[in-house]
Amino acid sequence: MALHRLSSIIMGVPNTTETVDYYTDFGLTHEPDGWFSTGDGGRQLRITHAPTRRLVEICVGVDHADDLAAAAHRFDRLGVPTQREGGTLTAYEKTTGIRAVLRIEPRITQPEASSTPYNGPGRIERSGTRAPGIERSAPVRPRKLGHAVLGTTDFDGTTAFFRDGLGFKVSDFMGEVGAFLRCSTDHHNVLVLAAPVAFLHHTSWQVDDVDEVGRGAMAMLEEHPERHVWGLGRHHAGSNFFWYLKDPAGNFSEYYSDLDCIVDDQLWKPEVFEGAKGLFNWGPPPPPSFIKPDDLADLMTDTHGE
Repeated sequence: MALHRLSSIIMGVPNTTETVDYYTDFGLTHEPDGWFSTGDGGRQLRITHAPTRRLVEICVGVDHADDLAAAAHRFDRLGVPTQREGGTLTAYEKTTGIRAVLRIEPRITQPEASSTPYNGPGRIERSGTRAPGIERSAPVRPRKLGHAVLGTTDFDGTTAFFRDGLGFKVSDFMGEVGAFLRCSTDHHNVLVLAAPVAFLHHTSWQVDDVDEVGRGAMAMLEEHPERHVWGLGRHHAGSNFFWYLKDPAGNFSEYYSDLDCIVDDQLWKPEVFEGAKGLFNWGPPPPPSFIKPDDLADLMTDTHGE
C-alpha cells in the first residue's frame, strides 16, 4: 500500500510536566528536542499543552510524491482542503480537529527480536534452563508506536476522513461504533470510536513478547498501583496481548505484542464484531471506565465551554 507506517503523534494535555514524566517511566526516550523516541520507530510522540486531552496531530509515512498527489485528489472529492509543502500533505479532520500529515519517508525497519523458546505438550524447546522472560532485568522499552484510538461525535465522517481521504484500509468493525483502520501491515493503526465528545482514548506501543507486556506493566505499577486499568489479556480484533495503564492526563496507554499482520490485502476479510467479542478474547472483563472514561462528562463540558 502507498501508506506504510504510523510515524508519530502529537498529544495535547493540560498537565504536560506530569505526563512527560509518565511516558519517561513507560520506557520512551525523552529527546533534547522534546520528542519521545522508541527503539525502532524514532521520534514518535510529542506532548504539548492543550485545554483538554486530545490527539493534536497524526503523521503517516508514504513512499512517493505520487502518493501525496493521490491523497490530495481523494480529499478534493471529499471537499476537504489540503496544504502541500515539500514532502508533506496536511489536512484537518473537521469534527475532532486532528491535523493529519502525510510525509514522504523511508519505511521502518525492525531488527528481529530473539525467538522466545516455549515448552508445550509434545514440544520441548527449552530444556534444562529457566524461561528467558524471568531472567530479564533491563527496563522495558517499546519498539514502536502501534496505534492511536480516538473518539468522535461523527463516526461516519471521521472514518471517511481516514479511509477515503488519507487512504487507510478497513481491517474490522466493532458493531456500528468502531472502525479498525490500518496504514501499514499492522491490523490497525487507528481505531475510530463513536463518542459523545472528541478525545484521545489511548495509544498503543509494541514490545517484543507477552513477557515484556507483563514486565512493563508491573514496573509501571510498582510505585503507582493507581495507574492500572485493564490486563493482562488478549484482544479478539487484532489478536494481540495487552495491558492498559492510565497517564496523569487521563489517556490510556497500552503495551502490546503479537498483533495480527495483514501483508496481502486480498487475503483479509473484515468482520463485524458485536458486544465484548471485539474487545477481548480472554482476560478480566474491561472496567466501566475503559468503555466510558471517568472524565467524559468533564471533557464534554470543557469542550462546549471553549
